[in-house]
Amino acid sequence: MQNDLPHNPYKSNIMLQFCLQYMVKERFNMLDKKVTLNTLRAKKGKEKIVAITAYDALMAKIFDGEVDVILVGDSLKMSFGGESETLRASLDEMIYHTKAVCRGTQYSFVLGDMPFGTYATKKMALKNALKYYKECNVDAIKIEVDSKKVGIVKALCEEGIAVMAHIGLKPQFMRFEGGFKVKGKNAIEEQELIESSLAMQEAGAFGILCEGIKANVAQKITESLQIPTIGIGAGVHCDGQVLVWSDTFGFFDSFKPKFVRRYCNGKDILKNALHSYVSDVKNGLFPNDNESY
Repeated sequence: MQNDLPHNPYKSNIMLQFCLQYMVKERFNMLDKKVTLNTLRAKKGKEKIVAITAYDALMAKIFDGEVDVILVGDSLKMSFGGESETLRASLDEMIYHTKAVCRGTQYSFVLGDMPFGTYATKKMALKNALKYYKECNVDAIKIEVDSKKVGIVKALCEEGIAVMAHIGLKPQFMRFEGGFKVKGKNAIEEQELIESSLAMQEAGAFGILCEGIKANVAQKITESLQIPTIGIGAGVHCDGQVLVWSDTFGFFDSFKPKFVRRYCNGKDILKNALHSYVSDVKNGLFPNDNESY
């Protein structure tokens, strides 16, 4: 058997596709020190915050230092668990995945989702958030809230737990609301969102995640706050943006929300590479002499 594989134009095409998909418009410097709450606060109105999800150490290592924030979201139940909603995520599951992400992260800020049913009361929220904080090296937690939950946010912050308040479209309320509903469509909703965000800031939240909020309303929220906002489906005027990585890179294609921009067709790239692997094994081309002991 020859040491060198024969030229395979199919593989060359795959590599060309891969390179074209990953051409970068502008390369920003990687982070060279750990992102903290103070780092994020200092970016308010000055530099956009970039966040993306991750659920394991492998992806966390790829994203670490390239983005400011890595969110361990309960979205894992949908994008990787095959669920139609996020409600079945458990605290133990979130802790397991957050531990993995923390092991793969050195520089980026790690934000963990508190799952549905773990912060219904102050007592419950404190018990579960403290467990989350103690068992993981997570930098902060995120909870889905409205103005009725201000007391819970305040109680957590008073115990030294950094909280990001998630307002607007709240996936954990999907069943209650009969689907994923964009918020801020009328004056009443707009006022409620602005007042809620201000109340969360007063309660001690370090930031606000605005999901599924009309862009002009998210802009008003951002401009009314001293703390940073991170948007997902909330327009360009938030202080930062977050996306689910499998949406962003084209691995999840069951549906595509309006707010998602796909930066590559990861599923196709991976499948093409997989086809090459299968072909090489079937045709006796893998492994070659250089890949054997």
